[in-house]
Amino acid sequence: MEAIKKNNDMIKITLPDGAVREYDAGTSGLDIANSISKSLAKSCVAIYIDGELRDLSLPIEADASIALVKRDSDEALEMIRHDAAHVMAEAVQNLFPGTQVTIGPAIENGFYYDFARDEPFSTEDFPKIEKEMRKIIERNSAFTREVWSRNDAIQYFKDKGELYKAELIEDLPADEQITIYRQGDWLDLCRGPHLPSTKHVGSAFKIMKVAGAYWRGDSSKSMLTRIYGTAWRDQKELDAHLKQLEEAEARDHRKLGAEMDLFHIQSEAQGSVFWHPKGFHIYNQMEQYIRRRLNDSGYKEVKTPQLIDNKLWEASGHWGKYRENMFVVPDVVPNTEEGGKVFKEEPTKFMALKPMNCPAHVQIFNQGLKSYRDLPMRMAEFGCCHRNEAHGGLHGLMRVRQMTQDDAHIFCTEDQIMDESIEFCSLVTNVYKDLGFNDVRVVLALRPEQRAGTDETWDKAEEGLRQALIKAGLNFEEEEGEGAFYGPKVEYHIRDAIGRSWQCGTLQLDFVLPERLDASYIGEDGNKHRPVMLHRAVLGTLERFIGIMIESYAGKLPLWLQPVQCVVATITGDANDYAKKVYDDLISAGVRAELDVRNEKINKKVREHSLAKVPALFVVGMREAEENKVAIRRLGSQDQNIETLEKAIESLALEAKAPY
Repeated sequence: MEAIKKNNDMIKITLPDGAVREYDAGTSGLDIANSISKSLAKSCVAIYIDGELRDLSLPIEADASIALVKRDSDEALEMIRHDAAHVMAEAVQNLFPGTQVTIGPAIENGFYYDFARDEPFSTEDFPKIEKEMRKIIERNSAFTREVWSRNDAIQYFKDKGELYKAELIEDLPADEQITIYRQGDWLDLCRGPHLPSTKHVGSAFKIMKVAGAYWRGDSSKSMLTRIYGTAWRDQKELDAHLKQLEEAEARDHRKLGAEMDLFHIQSEAQGSVFWHPKGFHIYNQMEQYIRRRLNDSGYKEVKTPQLIDNKLWEASGHWGKYRENMFVVPDVVPNTEEGGKVFKEEPTKFMALKPMNCPAHVQIFNQGLKSYRDLPMRMAEFGCCHRNEAHGGLHGLMRVRQMTQDDAHIFCTEDQIMDESIEFCSLVTNVYKDLGFNDVRVVLALRPEQRAGTDETWDKAEEGLRQALIKAGLNFEEEEGEGAFYGPKVEYHIRDAIGRSWQCGTLQLDFVLPERLDASYIGEDGNKHRPVMLHRAVLGTLERFIGIMIESYAGKLPLWLQPVQCVVATITGDANDYAKKVYDDLISAGVRAELDVRNEKINKKVREHSLAKVPALFVVGMREAEENKVAIRRLGSQDQNIETLEKAIESLALEAKAPY
């Protein structure tokens, strides 16, 4: 609600510590900072006014609670990236007259801007753009906010030949205020807020890459050129980010997957994985590990159809919300046959490859009468799902069209929500520890703008998950608007070995789908009741999680996951018989081993097996054969240890055991 201006033109400003000060109406955040201390004013770049982030120069006309934002804060970092996009846009137009600017937001780790230009940009343009950006930053032009009339703004950009900007303004809601931000003589349509001036962007930025992008993400519209950049608060942060990118490139699961002969992807099956024997071994080991965990936690495994009639998807609500992401097949049967030709009816219904498992699991629950004594019912499936991801979004194992989820749904009573949620929190935490991920961030994602169910239902669902997380003793953050269509969800974000965060596990509390699909059980009172449905996954999808594992471990996966745990390699052909004995003993001990008795130099064998990320090499020659020993080389080490064969195999077999 808009605050009321005081008659005496004085306003009360409440500071974060609760202190209240009086100022003249129209005072700005910068004025307030200066009144507190000059050093504070120098470090501030923005202000929260009643919880809304605004320009530091914005006049405050009524009583308000404020918090000043310093340049070293996370909020300022996003503003630095936003302003860097504006600076880059000006630099591009200075260097390449006739280029139209379109949209340029801040994104995770950086920013981008989409440009319309007849001649495409290239990486050779990057140094020129960066140099021009530094000139603009050094110019120290203030970011100033102006409010324009809609018609004036549209006409201005049309006169400049900025047709994309004019279209953006034309499509804004009729009641939306049109705000323009200037930086010197250059201006742009923007809601803001912005830093006080261009110098606050700083010098810790870099242009990263160029790519194509459709106007407004619509493939039927013009193709634009997108230039990506990264920006940070200081050079140390920028250097750390660039180092992480360098490390990520070396760990790229697609590169390592080829070197380790794990999988490949080809154009004839976009977004689907061709698993090679070694890669499929990793896949199976991960599935079997999760299956053991689920079995011990009381889950019953099921299998549901790939193709399901669209009537079920309509009933569940997915057809209306998710239809464009589903692969749909017309369900047509032969109608008549004349002269050897079969004529088919026009399709009146459709089948869809399932993009998720939940509606199918409700169908299993609905078979036969269920009692409250049957609950909780924990139903698991390693369900193969298909989603029509855009070609441009596909990325190795990380984003695919065909995926297998370690999916499960728990049907329970409202009284059981707490215990089931706590038990899942324990399960997912233990799994991540087993897989080597100890840094886990938990987020409670709350109701999105588009959702099914009443506000009362959402209130109950959100509070149910909130209390479960508290009782489980987990620290968590809350994020508005990030919940699923049917209910709030808990997200588990794991941090890998080079500091990147990946959202994997989820727990969603759903009162809506059981209602839509008419699921019920007989309660203790003899009446029908709706079960609550907990949607949950630990890994998310096996494909993506394996990709994360490969990158986090740089291909040096835990020994229990490795498709080949040991290679027995000979120095000379005289040791071949002994090498075969060593190999046989390893296999008998349950170690996955290979034998390399090729007529090649041992250094070449070591290099090749190291590239394939084989964790252990047992190198044998005549000396080792005579002494019944092996020379052990471990991946990543230049050292070589000599041990008796019995001790070496015993130690490796123990290390190779899968967790749990």
